[in-house]
Amino acid sequence: MRLGLLSQWFDPEPGPAALPGVLARGLAARGHDVQVLTGFPNWPTGRLAPGYRMTRRADEVADGVHVRRVALYPSHDRSAARRLATYGSFAASALVSGTPALRGLDALWVSNSPITVALPMWFVRYAHRVPVVLHVLDLWPDSVRASGFLDAGRAGRPLAERAMHTWCAAMYRAAARVAYISPGVGDLLARRGVPEEKLVHIPMWADETPTPPPPDLRAELGITDDRVVLVYAGTLGEAQGLDTLVDACAQVDDPRLLCLVAGSGTAERRLRDRAATTRLTNLRFLGRLPRERMPALMAAGDVHYVGLRPGGMSAYTMPSKVQATLAAGRALLVAAEGDAATVARDSGAGITARPGVPESVAAAMREACQLGREKLHLLGAAGRDYYRRTFSVASGVTRIEAALREATATGGRR
Repeated sequence: MRLGLLSQWFDPEPGPAALPGVLARGLAARGHDVQVLTGFPNWPTGRLAPGYRMTRRADEVADGVHVRRVALYPSHDRSAARRLATYGSFAASALVSGTPALRGLDALWVSNSPITVALPMWFVRYAHRVPVVLHVLDLWPDSVRASGFLDAGRAGRPLAERAMHTWCAAMYRAAARVAYISPGVGDLLARRGVPEEKLVHIPMWADETPTPPPPDLRAELGITDDRVVLVYAGTLGEAQGLDTLVDACAQVDDPRLLCLVAGSGTAERRLRDRAATTRLTNLRFLGRLPRERMPALMAAGDVHYVGLRPGGMSAYTMPSKVQATLAAGRALLVAAEGDAATVARDSGAGITARPGVPESVAAAMREACQLGREKLHLLGAAGRDYYRRTFSVASGVTRIEAALREATATGGRR
């Protein structure tokens, strides 16, 4: 088939932004002709990745995948206006300069976040008559509310939420299939009116690209073999509820525990100040590490932390670091409700704690220390087996390929 991918995020952007690239290469490896429409890479810094220069559009071919990049305004700071400019500029550029590349497709896979991608998606669906598989990777407006951009005190919040609900409903109607990444999201979409015959469960995967053996980050940081290292790697934002992690570290006096926090975000300064105020010796901030250092950080951790602020959308959020940790064969400490906690328990790889409760997270840290490194690594091995059965790239590509075929058959050109 001739297949398209529409995503604002794509290689060489790191973390979750790299997953559409994994899908594109997986489909191309199965013999499909794959065309990607995306922006110039700038996440998470807001600066263009090395080797790129902003132009109206640029075409490239990598690993058998055709990629069209279109101009956008790069910004990922706390300014809602600049963030909206980033999302809106990509949507406009994709509509004007990108959609011609998606003409004549058999089917189109669309990453729903940000929802401004609806503009080029609707054009390709209705003007080019291409059926769409819409993959709900982030729930809107829920994710915007959780990030703090819809301030509870703003008078316009109810109107903004209603507008986004209406916008998303139109996206769901346009799609032949609506994919969801966790059971809780599927239940919520059904309650929001998406027909059950459209819904298909397609969990996301981790980047399984082979990497050379990582350097020994523990030795580099002077960490002795008896230390139990808890790693948090990712966005330091409000939705992750990381104040709980800092406060929990203050309650654990087991000398074996060391917590490493890597990443950046809007809450970073506050978290660093909080740790400094309590004079923590078992918590180190590493800042944002280069992408090539992440395998070393993953290997350095005996257990990896997943946290979500309680309430809101936390019960049906599945952070990508869950799959990444399972794929790497590392244990999980999950302080979250719902789907993420269920995976931690079902996989046999996790210790769970009550989100937003430092005492519960501290107890889970003590449990990890009591288990010790050897037993934690056994939990990680169980998690790796669960990942292969449930979340692997091969499984995900197969499910998306099937959804695209179904979309072609049931939601084709009219």
